[in-house]
Amino acid sequence: MVLGLTALWVLLWGGFRLADVLTGILVGVAVCVVFPLPPIEARVRLRPLGIAAFAARFAVDMAVSSWRIGRHILTPGTPPCAVLAVRLRCPGDLLLTGTAIAVSAVPGSNVLDVHRESGTLYLHVIGAGGAGERERARQGVLRLEARVVRAFGTREDIAALEPAAGRGEEGAAGSGERGGDADPGASGGGDGSGRPEGE
Repeated sequence: MVLGLTALWVLLWGGFRLADVLTGILVGVAVCVVFPLPPIEARVRLRPLGIAAFAARFAVDMAVSSWRIGRHILTPGTPPCAVLAVRLRCPGDLLLTGTAIAVSAVPGSNVLDVHRESGTLYLHVIGAGGAGERERARQGVLRLEARVVRAFGTREDIAALEPAAGRGEEGAAGSGERGGDADPGASGGGDGSGRPEGE
């Protein structure tokens, strides 16, 4: 981080002088001390079979979701939407980020917010008007998370998926829902931040 800030400082001054480099190092150290970043969990494993399975299934999800979005576009009227809160089972930084990116890449769903402490994704889903559609969207996120974990997670991360599968996805997800046009504070739950309670 200090080296990156130093390089940025030197580029801003437009010349490579010793005084600029030394000043950049001091500024970089000061920024890192005054504004420390939270620690990032960098545990990741590349699993070729898991990556292949993830890529194949992701391509299928893209095709199916694109067909559904096309159907909603051609159907008269406004498609039903919902905002869901889905608590992931492996809330590590990299796996949480990877799952959020994969969810957003699939047509029809978009991550609105991420609660890092609880590992909860808040996402907007098109075509989730009824309880069945919302549950299907929620289970789709959990299955996508499982494929991401089996492609890039550690043994501990993969093991964390098993207890959840044994007692059912509903209890493991710890997920909540509300309509897409509801007031964030109207559900009566939440943590005081305006988000729906994820349980």
